[in-house]
Amino acid sequence: MTDEAYQQRTGRFADMLIKQSAWPAAIVLVCDGFAPLVASARGALQAPIAVLALLVAAASAVVVLGFSALLGFDALLFRLMSTHPDEISGGAAVDDMLARMCLKPALSSPRPLDDRIAGTRRLLARQRIAFAIFAIAFLAAGFWMPR
Repeated sequence: MTDEAYQQRTGRFADMLIKQSAWPAAIVLVCDGFAPLVASARGALQAPIAVLALLVAAASAVVVLGFSALLGFDALLFRLMSTHPDEISGGAAVDDMLARMCLKPALSSPRPLDDRIAGTRRLLARQRIAFAIFAIAFLAAGFWMPR
């Protein structure tokens, strides 16, 4: 991969990660902001199954926000990698930063870009699973709320 192709690939991946970390977090925050108002207006506290669904939705919302924060941090790391001329120096810069922050031990050689992308895609899949659980629980709570 040429140096320019490497920089473009990491830059595009960082841009995609920013979008993928922002929209689930925004939806979760908006839904959780209105949930107490709707639940109290409709008397959801009198339906135990609705309360349970709201608790599951709240717990999964915290997980979604956590994964969104991690993906946002990864996006910044990929953005840092894209500022370096090649994959070796970009990976070394990220590994050095993570070691100085005491988040990961110092590595003797930087991991390849494909390994880093694969790890971030696993985080993205976990975020989507947590978001699906949130959406199902949130919709279930609305379904079981008294009218």
